[in-house]
Amino acid sequence: MASHAFNSRMAALSLAALGVVYGDIGTSPLYALKEVFGGAHHPVPITPDNVLGILSVVFWSLMIVVSLKYVVFILRADNKGEGGIMALMALALHPLQEDSWLRRFIIVIGLSGAALFYGDGIITPAISVLSAVEGLEVLTPTFKPYILPISLVILVGLFLVQRRGTATVGRLFGPIMMLWFIVLGLLGIASIVHNTKVLQALNPLHGLRFFENNPILGFFALGACVLALTGAEALYADMGHFGRRPIRLAWFGLAMPALVLNYFGQGALLLQDPAAIENPFYRLAPDWFVLPMVGLATMATVIASQAVISGAFSITQQAIQLGFAPRMEISHTSEQEKGQIYLPSINWTLLLAVIALVAGFQSSSNLAAAYGIAVTGTMFITDILAFIVARHVWGWPVWKAFVGALPFALIDLGFFSANTIKIADGGWFPLIFGLMVYLVLSTWRRGRDLLKTRLMADAMGIDGFVDAIDDSITRVPGTAVFLTAKPTIVPQAMLHSMKHYKALHERNVIVSVSVDDVPHVEHSKRIAVQPMKNHFWQVRLHYGFMERPNIPQALEWCAENGLDLNPMDTSFFLGRETLIPRISSEMSFWREKVFVAMFRNAGSAAQFFALPPNRVVELGTQVVL
Repeated sequence: MASHAFNSRMAALSLAALGVVYGDIGTSPLYALKEVFGGAHHPVPITPDNVLGILSVVFWSLMIVVSLKYVVFILRADNKGEGGIMALMALALHPLQEDSWLRRFIIVIGLSGAALFYGDGIITPAISVLSAVEGLEVLTPTFKPYILPISLVILVGLFLVQRRGTATVGRLFGPIMMLWFIVLGLLGIASIVHNTKVLQALNPLHGLRFFENNPILGFFALGACVLALTGAEALYADMGHFGRRPIRLAWFGLAMPALVLNYFGQGALLLQDPAAIENPFYRLAPDWFVLPMVGLATMATVIASQAVISGAFSITQQAIQLGFAPRMEISHTSEQEKGQIYLPSINWTLLLAVIALVAGFQSSSNLAAAYGIAVTGTMFITDILAFIVARHVWGWPVWKAFVGALPFALIDLGFFSANTIKIADGGWFPLIFGLMVYLVLSTWRRGRDLLKTRLMADAMGIDGFVDAIDDSITRVPGTAVFLTAKPTIVPQAMLHSMKHYKALHERNVIVSVSVDDVPHVEHSKRIAVQPMKNHFWQVRLHYGFMERPNIPQALEWCAENGLDLNPMDTSFFLGRETLIPRISSEMSFWREKVFVAMFRNAGSAAQFFALPPNRVVELGTQVVL
């Protein structure tokens, strides 16, 4: 009975993973081979040898990069069950000293990978939806003028519904994507039956001969072949939602076989009719099935886009918790699923970027030039971080970690190099966008460190301060809770409170919130309460980078440690700094100005920590950076 229940749960999780995890890579057949053989950038001539060679490259890339690297190996590098570039960075940082050069290096490449992920998050919705709607051209050329407007309407609608969450439509993701993969496989089989010669491409020698006979063209072709791998990073990023086993079952059980069959089916079609390169994906379908196929493809691409948008929300939340981004408004869209969140500022930023991208590039073929560099850059950074994790977290010998990472790194570096030649044709977009995101993330981190240094310069130790409190200080009824980033010093808000009110509350609780390098913190380790002299208390709260702090809720649990707070008799004091930039050698003036602008527009600390609005007092101070 238990075994049956376990199998049922695995089946349900695998179906859900199919919908969320494999949407991006599952829609790659819409444009991958079309771009290889018919794209505007170094198209490969359609000959039997070339078709078999490219199919062999695509097949073995899926086997090595997706199946072996991600599904078998990278999924093992989890941070307490969570995956993704930020979780991997946090895992790599965990055992290192605060001021080590390796720690600084990991932060730089980790933030670079996160920045490229945002670029991927913009391009995926644009290229996926455009390529799906372009199927209307297969029906009749009269639809061509309407492809762009229809795509924009679908994309705008997708971003507009984000605030409602994916709890309701999410239930349909799995069944729709299962139908999508089944149709991919059946269309591929129907085409392969008419030309079984394409099955020879399973032999890797065809791929090797293709590169041997066409070294330069083969290098250029890698830049388009990588389109078949887009979405592989999602396997790792969404591990926390489903776990390793369901993701692996969904890949090997349906997604991978269906993708291989469809690519080989398109190859068989091209061998029979090279003119089908106009749109080999839709040409696989009979004429009567093209319109339903456009509808199914559109739903599949919306699902793929949804997964990437949700990933952008998730990675932003992690960046905020780890101290690399300012506080933002975060809405939880599901009472059951804690991972379903919505960030309005990120949502509208992505929408504007996607609209600009679609309007600027006009077609999926033009967008393909911009796509690969973001994906391959993130993949290569994952290789580096995985090597560091294997060496410093798992304790592997250097040679073992190096030998394990080297083959994957060389392959990803090859794909990345092939995409660098497309920078002028569109690859500049994710690089420029990624650079902007990197500057925002790194500037915020550097600015916070600089602000902390300035505040610490005038800080007073909490122990000496508490010892100096005597009966001459007026006490007022109630409890004051002071939030501070450094529990060993007197909070600025407390000093200003005494300066203005010339009094202290009966009880004073100094609360610090730490975000650890783990996704979730056990409830037993959430709180540390330490009583001090003169009715002072220190409370240290620990959260994971996937959690949202709720200070009033955490303080309720302090009763078990002798600190029983009455919510109606408790006031929360926050310090609010006004920053003044200055020219200094520690940080460039323009970055200081950027940091000050972000600091002023950061979300409310009271809202971020879930403090009751009618119990909050903010006291300000000026700080010269």
